[in-house]
Amino acid sequence: MPQTIFERLKKKYQRNKEDTGSPVVQIIVISEKIQDLSQHLKKHPHDIDGRLSLLKFLAKRRRLLAYLSKFETNVYKKVVKDLGLKA
Repeated sequence: MPQTIFERLKKKYQRNKEDTGSPVVQIIVISEKIQDLSQHLKKHPHDIDGRLSLLKFLAKRRRLLAYLSKFETNVYKKVVKDLGLKA
């Protein structure tokens, strides 16, 4: 079964196998959820609860990226490049 880009990035940035709480891994997981919700909302444009969840995930990812850019600038640049986000 082929790995998604998110699974590969998680393995690349995890500190250990059980790491799900570091900011980088959280950003990757949230980015995956954002992509899934975006696809869902394209099919179901009137799903207001889904849209609210998407906005919450976007805000959380923005806060985590701001934290990362402040304290770990080089890791921030790598993650933004790997995920293809606008910096």
